[in-house]
Amino acid sequence: MNDQPPPGGRPEDRPPTVLDDPSITGPLDRATAIALLARADELLAGGDFLDAARYYSRVVGFDEVAVTAGALLGLGNALYRLDRDEEAEATWEEVLRLPETPSTYQAWRHLAATRVRQRDLRGAIAAYREADRRAPAGDKAEIANRLGWLAKETGDTRGARRQFARGRRGEPLPLVTYLIIAATVVTTVTAWSAISGDQLGPVYAWLELNKAAVASGEYWRLFTVTLVHAPPDFGYIHLLTNMYALYLVGPIVEQIYGWPRLLLMYVASAAAGSTASFLFTPESSVGASGAIFGLFGVVFAVSRTHHPMLDRRSRALFAMAGAAGILAPERPEDSQRPPGVGRGRPRRRDRRRGRGRDPDVWAGPGAGACPGPQTARGNFGRITLTRAPCGATCSACAEPPCAAASSLTIARPSPAPGPVRAGSAR
Repeated sequence: MNDQPPPGGRPEDRPPTVLDDPSITGPLDRATAIALLARADELLAGGDFLDAARYYSRVVGFDEVAVTAGALLGLGNALYRLDRDEEAEATWEEVLRLPETPSTYQAWRHLAATRVRQRDLRGAIAAYREADRRAPAGDKAEIANRLGWLAKETGDTRGARRQFARGRRGEPLPLVTYLIIAATVVTTVTAWSAISGDQLGPVYAWLELNKAAVASGEYWRLFTVTLVHAPPDFGYIHLLTNMYALYLVGPIVEQIYGWPRLLLMYVASAAAGSTASFLFTPESSVGASGAIFGLFGVVFAVSRTHHPMLDRRSRALFAMAGAAGILAPERPEDSQRPPGVGRGRPRRRDRRRGRGRDPDVWAGPGAGACPGPQTARGNFGRITLTRAPCGATCSACAEPPCAAASSLTIARPSPAPGPVRAGSAR
């Protein structure tokens, strides 16, 4: 019996290629370079930042500028997630030294966010302006808001107003807020039309927060209670004040977080308010106050935690909300204020260290990582990535500066003047 393998051998018997081992040297063709970038992107998305850095590094120096720029951008992202902030910044700066490519825009954005974290606000403004010149239409409003926030922080009130106005012009219509208002008004008016004498009618019977019905398992009432308001003798003021408050706060939350999170926050706040009403008041209740108060709480948390890009409309929100609160009826039907409000995810660096960090997230100066090996900024000659014996990156080691850590060194000579030839990075 012939036990010899077929021509070409089994896959495990074939010699490894650069896709299997990026340390294999030699020139790259374009298809292989693209495949290496795709493999690096997969590793980065999967959280294997060290190997992703090795694959990105292998492509740096490819003779097509756009491919090399993409590799440098990805390498900077991997280094950033390994808590090598200075090396990541130097890598993104290398992208900017190349001719214009699609990666240039992202590199400017990452550098701008890095300078915000370093409190270099003037440098961040310059970087965001460069990014704004290259930004696609869908990102213009976000960058304008960030420029407005930075102008406000540096004392340029007029510039802040101008940038915030640019951001508002680029904002999408807050459709979900308006749909919630429309659904609430239509449902309440329908409920009013079904009232007959002393009987509130079937709409109230099905949607109000009937405490006995909730206790028997009709939990949908925790949410549907927001769709109906008090009967017409007092309901006009009740409905008007609640919908006016939602008209004020809803678009701001939708602008900052987007419609899916607005809807989630609204529903969660409604459930919290209804639960509080169920626990502390025996009467049946109606109204959307719990959900609306929850959105006000979100804006308050944002103003305290995120230092957001809020314009004059948003700053005047609490004054108008106070007026709406004075006019709002103090009745059992509307006693749904939640016991607490949800807080947005703080964009603080000390809460996003290591794995999964987003280079475009703003944060203030955070706690220092362990010193680890250093690299000269800008020459891009040698980058050393260190991993502790426990498998964590250097900054997560319990005893910096990781005396017993092992290192993976990615060495690249500084590019010579003139065009870079295929494989010359090796």
